Amino acid sequence: MIKYETTFAKRQKKAQRERKPDLKRTALVYCEKQFGLADGKTASALARHSDLYTVVGILDSSLAGKDAGEELGKEKSGIPIFSNLKDALSKLSKVPDCYIYGKAPLDTYISTEERLLILEAMENDMDIISGLHQFFSEDAEFVLIAARNNIQIKDIRKPPLLKDLHVFTGQISKVNVPVIAVLGTDCACGKMTTAVELNKTLNNLGVKSVLIATGQTSLMQGAKYGVSTDALVNQFVVGEIENSLLQAFDKESPDIILVEGQSAVSHPAFMSSHAILKGSMPDGIILQHPPARTFRCDFPDLAMPTVESEIKLIEAISEAKVTAIALSHENLTDEEILNVITDYEQRFQLPTTDVLNHGCRKLVQALGTRFPKLNQIIQRKSLEIIPVLAAS
Repeated sequence: MIKYETTFAKRQKKAQRERKPDLKRTALVYCEKQFGLADGKTASALARHSDLYTVVGILDSSLAGKDAGEELGKEKSGIPIFSNLKDALSKLSKVPDCYIYGKAPLDTYISTEERLLILEAMENDMDIISGLHQFFSEDAEFVLIAARNNIQIKDIRKPPLLKDLHVFTGQISKVNVPVIAVLGTDCACGKMTTAVELNKTLNNLGVKSVLIATGQTSLMQGAKYGVSTDALVNQFVVGEIENSLLQAFDKESPDIILVEGQSAVSHPAFMSSHAILKGSMPDGIILQHPPARTFRCDFPDLAMPTVESEIKLIEAISEAKVTAIALSHENLTDEEILNVITDYEQRFQLPTTDVLNHGCRKLVQALGTRFPKLNQIIQRKSLEIIPVLAAS
């Protein structure tokens, strides 16, 4: 049975949240029939790591009863997968604070069934978090129900107001610490995961690293700086990326800045990678690649580019060089990914790893070699004991 709360209880709950804004909020993440797949990357990322939310459950009827961590190829996470919202609310001890739409489909609008679930979540006093291009905060029915239940709707992809947008200024030239962009050969191939794990590892080693988000999922995970690039008018994309780096540089005094990549420079459907290269003017590139993928994600008629062709293209339009390769192990066994790592290191003479299986040590060492000042900061003893996967 759905746990409808009294108006008084809802107000009390809201007041408690407002008094403790620094606490993580609990969240259910909707990802019907997509958890662990490409279009479910938002849900998968939040299950792995978030500074903003404590995920208490995933909604995916195809995996009901299973553990989210195990489904992602990790150890048990304690995050259960429920068949639907009613199932989750009947089994959880408390109604979660938030309902997060955790899919990233190409579809423009949500289905009728998904719409009804969002309305149901609002009736149960759950704030709504969405990373879609369809803005729930501009939907008349959603706004009405949200007001009636005193809940909030947050559209992560909603761009800043025109008065708050930035054009490119060239001030990026004042950033005098290494800027590393994590680009890829395709969408949904692990760029954000590698950036997040590398950022955590560097900070754990005493290197002050700041991650610049360029997509909705990393913003949901709690990245302090950045913008969802594909939600912006083209004129402002490069300027907003530059401004995010300048803000991070001025306010954080970092030792290194990592920039999350989007799609691929070679991808004909998207332009974000070009803007990231222009706006961040990186000093180095980490290239993410899924070796077992033969066609581009969501585009079955488009063959994947080779690592060679992507490196040539990146280095043709940017002064930065690819300094390391990170791999996605999708559809590969542990033995196969080790063989690919050996092959790539021999062929490209670049450090290669899979951060989810083998950690970030090679990436850290590559950065230390390329930027000697970082080696003066890193505690060598700590580097020797970097865990395979930094704790979330």
